[in-house]
Amino acid sequence: MASEDSCLVEAMMCARDEGRLTAGVYECAKIMNDDPDSVAFCVLAMDEEFECDIALQIHFTLIQAFCFDNDISIVRVSDAQRLAELLGDKAGQLEDAHCVLITNPTEDSWEDPALEKLHVFCAESRSCHEWVPEVSLPAR
Repeated sequence: MASEDSCLVEAMMCARDEGRLTAGVYECAKIMNDDPDSVAFCVLAMDEEFECDIALQIHFTLIQAFCFDNDISIVRVSDAQRLAELLGDKAGQLEDAHCVLITNPTEDSWEDPALEKLHVFCAESRSCHEWVPEVSLPAR
């Protein structure tokens, strides 16, 4: 079985290629508000900025609560800059990669096996009382 980090990258790349990826705290909050049933997965990226930014911590707490209330699988990564690079932003133009959402595939497309593995990983983590498991992003 593939590791969680490779499944996360595969799921994000597939979603990006299919136009099902949203990045940014405010952009993600808008999708969650407008159509929560369309959200399949949430990634929160924490870094040094997170430690010093009370507003970002509050946003994360609210996003986590929303995900729990709406049965949306959620993971945490520790490097927002690396996450932005993986999403294809080599120039650093992606202003906010602190929150990334993957929306559900269309009904006529195949289910994403990497996303399914991530859902299983999150369910297993929750059964061990790890509510927001951390996934390490692969090195450059």
